[in-house]
Amino acid sequence: MSQSQTAATRKVASEFDHLDRKLLNTLQSSFPLAEEPFAELGRTLGIPEPEVLSRIQALKDAHVVRQISAIFDTRRLGYKTVLAAMRYPPEKLDKGARVINQHPGVSHNYARNGHFNLWFTLAVPPNESIEDTVRGMAERTGAEAYRLMPTIRFFKIGVNFDMVSEESAAHNYSPDGYGANGAPGAGWNTPQPVSDFDIRVIRELQEDLPLERRPFAPMAQRLGITQQELFRLADTFQKRAIMRRYSAVLHHRKAGFKANAMAVWHVPEERAVEVGNVMAQSRWVTHCYQRPTFPDWKYTHFTMIHATSKEQCEQVAKDISQATGIDDYLLLYSTREYKKTRVRYFV
Repeated sequence: MSQSQTAATRKVASEFDHLDRKLLNTLQSSFPLAEEPFAELGRTLGIPEPEVLSRIQALKDAHVVRQISAIFDTRRLGYKTVLAAMRYPPEKLDKGARVINQHPGVSHNYARNGHFNLWFTLAVPPNESIEDTVRGMAERTGAEAYRLMPTIRFFKIGVNFDMVSEESAAHNYSPDGYGANGAPGAGWNTPQPVSDFDIRVIRELQEDLPLERRPFAPMAQRLGITQQELFRLADTFQKRAIMRRYSAVLHHRKAGFKANAMAVWHVPEERAVEVGNVMAQSRWVTHCYQRPTFPDWKYTHFTMIHATSKEQCEQVAKDISQATGIDDYLLLYSTREYKKTRVRYFV
């Protein structure tokens, strides 16, 4: 049995060791854009490069590491995006969700408890109608009702799990941020111009990184540039806020964060910004948005909470309620994950 196979068996059968946890933290937060990134990770952790590669392969085999690649900002690339909610009779939910999964722009799709029992995110290119797309999905799948819930205000997005302390450590990423008056920065929802060559680079950086000594070399060769030029382009993408970071994304349940609650809050409009900013400060909150209301939906603020248990999610929500004074809220737990992937752009 190979070293990788042995490690994979160990990781499925028992807890991660301390080095696994330190490695997972580094992969999520500061993956090195370097000619030999796994050697650099090894120097950081004090282990040889082959062991780094073996451990990451085992973590992928155990479905803990989902992907290592660039994370881009959908809106800044010109794509339209929305959170959609649908309600199905129980006997139609599973079939409807699987039909919706077929759309390449659906990146997250969950069954949840509550008035709407299916929630998914959808991104479409600039020349497509997101409203027509969702309406067609609802009609084809026999949804009883549906609502489009686009972002009104964007307070936070930043998934990160501290595997050493076994706590969420969500960092704040909000393009351009918010001023004191709550107005979003001028560019948070404004597409950035990208050249044909930028698109070629994006296509390369968005793919899962091969686990080999010099994984960026083939990308640079296909683009006709040096690896250092590729890294400079990635840095430029980050400065332009079209790329958030280059990192690993984990399967949060496999990583030990088994509880996933979408907390929805009824916040008065005059307190929308104040409360949203307080919510975003919680390290347990990975996403925080303000969205529109409807006659059958009064909740304005959405916070995603990832924790190791349902009890922890409930405690986080109580802490947020105490900090904000907002006590009208619901916790919508995911009961089934139908799809979770990254949107692939310009393909």
